[in-house]
Amino acid sequence: GYTVPVRRLLAGKANIHRIPENGGPSARGVEAIDRWVGEGTWNVIHFNFGLHDIKIMPDGDRQVSKEDYAANLKILVARLQETGARLIWCTTTPVPAGDLNPERWVEDVPTYNAIALGIMEKEGIVINDLYTFALDRLDRIQLPENVHFTDEGSEALAVPVAASIEAALQ
Repeated sequence: GYTVPVRRLLAGKANIHRIPENGGPSARGVEAIDRWVGEGTWNVIHFNFGLHDIKIMPDGDRQVSKEDYAANLKILVARLQETGARLIWCTTTPVPAGDLNPERWVEDVPTYNAIALGIMEKEGIVINDLYTFALDRLDRIQLPENVHFTDEGSEALAVPVAASIEAALQ
C-alpha cells in the first residue's frame, strides 16, 4: 500500500520498483527471488516477509513454521546480498485483534519479527521498524480487523520507508 506514496516522496531521488506480484510467504520468496531480482542493478532493496508466514491454515498450523521462516530468510538474505545492494529489513506490521480472515494471531508478529531481527542483525542489515511505528497509531492507520492499512495509513507508513531508502542512498 505504501509503494505509490514512497515513489512520490522520493521523486527525483530514486526510482522505486516493486515485485510484480504479492510476495506471499517466505517460501514463495525463495522460489521467486531469482526472477524478482533478475539481472538488474539494485542500489537499495527494502524487503519483508512475515504476514503471510503467520497465517493460520485449516489444520491449525501457521503457513510457514518458525524454523522454516528462519531458514527461508537466510536463503533470501544470501541471495539479496549477491546483488550488492544496500539491504533494509522492514519489520512486519502488527496484526490487530479481532476476527481476521485468514486467521492470524497478534502474538505471532513479535515472535516472527524477533526471528527475523536476529538474522538481520547478524548480517549487518539495516532495520526499518515499521512494527513499532505502526503500533503506536494502529487505531488511526489500520483497517479494523484487517492487516491492511487505510489510504492515510499507507501515506503514514511511506514516510519512514522513504526515509530509510533515502538514508541508504547517501
